[in-house]
Formats: sequence, C-alpha cells, structure tokens
Amino acid sequence: MKTMIQKSFAELSPRELFQIYQLRVAVFVVEQDCAYQEVDDLDLTAQHLLRYDEAGNLIAYARLMDEGQQVRIGRVVVAQSARKHGAGRDLVAAAINAAQATYPAAERIVIQAQAYLQKFYASFGFQPVSEVYLDTGIPHLDMVLPVNNN
Repeated sequence: MKTMIQKSFAELSPRELFQIYQLRVAVFVVEQDCAYQEVDDLDLTAQHLLRYDEAGNLIAYARLMDEGQQVRIGRVVVAQSARKHGAGRDLVAAAINAAQATYPAAERIVIQAQAYLQKFYASFGFQPVSEVYLDTGIPHLDMVLPVNNN
C-alpha cells in the first residue's frame, strides 16, 4: 500500500488544503457535472487522508468523520491521472485502517457510495443497507462495514 498521510484540519497547510479542494472540485463538481456546496463544515472536524505522487501532486484523498458508534468515510476521490492503477483500492484500504486506528470504539464504518462502485466497496466487506437514491443527481446507496472490536 502506498503511503497515506493523515491530518486534522488544523494540521493541514494552506497548500495542502488548496490541493484537497482543487482535487475534490475537479472531480465532484466539474468532471461529474454536479453543482453543489462541495466544501462544508465537516472538513473542520474530519481527519483527512492524502496521498501524493512522486512529483508532489495530490492523487488520492478521503476524509473520516466520527459519528459516535460509527465512522463515515467520505469524499473518496482519485485524480483522473491516477485511476486504473490501484490508487482507489489503496485509498479505501488505508481509510478503513485509519478509521479503525483513529476511532477504535466505532462499531461500524459507513459510506455513501456511488451506485456504480457497489461491487468495489463490497470487495472490502461493505454491505448495502439502502436502496439506490439520487444525491446531487448521482445514484448512491448507503453501505456499512461492521468492525470487529475484539
């Protein structure tokens, strides 16, 4: 697995924050043609996972949000240039590991997955717990990964 950096919002440098927002907007707003408030207050309390390429470009990102009995993985994104090379698989594996390490009392990890990625997330053990619904015009479904706290 490639090296992932984990930081709180306060630990992010202005440059890192710029790179995060640039990547998220490029994919979630521009590429997916979806106008919505991509930057939100959850960024302030989330743990941020970042992966850079050798040239220092942010190529993968996700955030973790503590919701008491569960941890939510959100804003899972891989730069277009890094897709089809395992970066997404590395990112999700790292996010699951970070969620368990950072929030050991959590009983489950949840994600709002884009519906076309259901099999991808299922390969990590996530199971669907909702029907497909539209979120910002894109089909999604809720998925849960139970966590063994033993």
